[in-house]
Amino acid sequence: MQKMIIANRLADGAVAFLAPNHEWTASVEEGAVITTELEAEQSLAVAKRHEEDCLIVDPVLIDVTVTDGRPRPTAIREAIRAFGPTIRTDLAPPEQAEAAVAWR
Repeated sequence: MQKMIIANRLADGAVAFLAPNHEWTASVEEGAVITTELEAEQSLAVAKRHEEDCLIVDPVLIDVTVTDGRPRPTAIREAIRAFGPTIRTDLAPPEQAEAAVAWR
């Protein structure tokens, strides 16, 4: 089991990943990789509290694979959320465009 928590920041709608320190980051590579059911439950509880505090919206667990120490979403929908547009990276925010180039 390898998962991460993805959400959107409430302030600007940007995609965010829950980091190991329970902060939110725009970089999938800085997000916490979850490997146990207990860790998933605890991390999702933290994310739900952040949602109640209006920091983020719609936190969900997603499946990831880790290759060379770099987590990557397994579903195309979540990959697009993490790395931006599939064709025009110039339309993505800078951190997504950089990650998309590295991902491909």
